[in-house]
Amino acid sequence: MKTNNNQLRTALLVVIVLVTGTASQAWSANYKAVDLTPSGFNVSEGYGTSDIQQVGDGVSAAAQRPHALLWNGSATSYVDLNPSGFTWSHACGISGTHQVGYGNGSATNYYQHAMLWNGSATGYVDLHPNQFSWFSASLAYGISGTQQAGWGWDAATSNNHALLWNGSAASCVDLNPIGFDYSYAYGTNGSQQAGWGSDPATGNYHALLWNGSATSYFDLNPSGFDGSYAYGINGTQKVGAGWGPATDSFEHALLWNGLAESYVDLNPGGFDYSFAYGTNGAQQVGYGLNTAANENHALFWNGSATTYVDLQQFLSSDFVSSYAQGISANGDVVGYAYDSLGNSHAILWTPIPEPATISLFGLGGLILRRKRS
Repeated sequence: MKTNNNQLRTALLVVIVLVTGTASQAWSANYKAVDLTPSGFNVSEGYGTSDIQQVGDGVSAAAQRPHALLWNGSATSYVDLNPSGFTWSHACGISGTHQVGYGNGSATNYYQHAMLWNGSATGYVDLHPNQFSWFSASLAYGISGTQQAGWGWDAATSNNHALLWNGSAASCVDLNPIGFDYSYAYGTNGSQQAGWGSDPATGNYHALLWNGSATSYFDLNPSGFDGSYAYGINGTQKVGAGWGPATDSFEHALLWNGLAESYVDLNPGGFDYSFAYGTNGAQQVGYGLNTAANENHALFWNGSATTYVDLQQFLSSDFVSSYAQGISANGDVVGYAYDSLGNSHAILWTPIPEPATISLFGLGGLILRRKRS
């Protein structure tokens, strides 16, 4: 008996929909945790991840100062990004083949400079904006495509200003809005930037969204909140934290899908406070204080407080607390955890598909084989 091609296409579509839905649920169900701390390093921390690589820093017994590190999914795969002439460095974000962070050493006259790498210690660009003489130090924290975001320190006022780059020091844009004493940009989606600044009216921190210039900012602080931060952005999603009467003055992880009043309170039941640091445009990661354990636990969300997963459960008993900092498009989560001796370890959490997902993929294969026959 021959099967109609339209029936086959329909069956395949059902499989694809089911697989996609199940895979999405699998991201929030079960994870494998990998300790990325290289041999010979005392401590390490992870801050950003793409689909195949992770960035952060570590302190080796030999160097005794933090070096920016790049991993390819395992402890042995690390690349030391610390350039010649730098005493120390940190890598904070990654997009494609590029990484951002900051460093300090003789090459920077011992001032902290924002940095852009291309996968090696020798392939870096010093992003410090010398054209703005008032900035003595700078830091790059977020990256997407050709755009980088961070901040610089104004020595004259001792205030920080949010900064935006497009791959070079000369491209730097000062994002600090008029009337704000200070501001910070933590993330970019390639066209918009997210961070926070000092509200001129109250002096409180307010989460901010920019469109590439100081005058283009939006205040993301929701009604009922005294203050807020934005730490990450991907697509239309922004993540951070806020506090005020709406949260009984506890800091709660927040997700914005638009402007201020689009916020979602992500703080799960059983947690006193929480922060969201990264988003892939659909899921969010951060950490919270687990009330019962009295420990900070890395957290994953799928858009609401009730969808959270406590990532601490996938670590060995040697680890007593954990923090998630970034999430890739395929659901990989990077962060760090502290062991019982107080040493931090960079951690990669990789989602494990549910058995049902694997079975559905098998069903798809059977349908394809039926079509060929």
